[in-house]
Amino acid sequence: MAIAIREAGRFDVAEPTVAEAIDAIYASIKDDNRDLPTHIAALKAAMAREGVKEAVFEPGKLAQNNRQGRKLMQAYFRQKGVTVAFKA
Repeated sequence: MAIAIREAGRFDVAEPTVAEAIDAIYASIKDDNRDLPTHIAALKAAMAREGVKEAVFEPGKLAQNNRQGRKLMQAYFRQKGVTVAFKA
């Protein structure tokens, strides 16, 4: 998911930040996981660019805010190469 930025009559494509990628994942989860693998890949790339080791999510924004839902999410993201943590 790239963001187009218009600058001096031309379009540049900016890669999303970690925060933008996480927001896109929240939106995807609310939309029945639509394009979730694409958003996870964008998050993984943003984390590499920014030198972030783990993605931190807010449990209240998840579809299943219980231990089982969080563990399932961690396992799925781990398969995709992304370490997930949750805010307390």
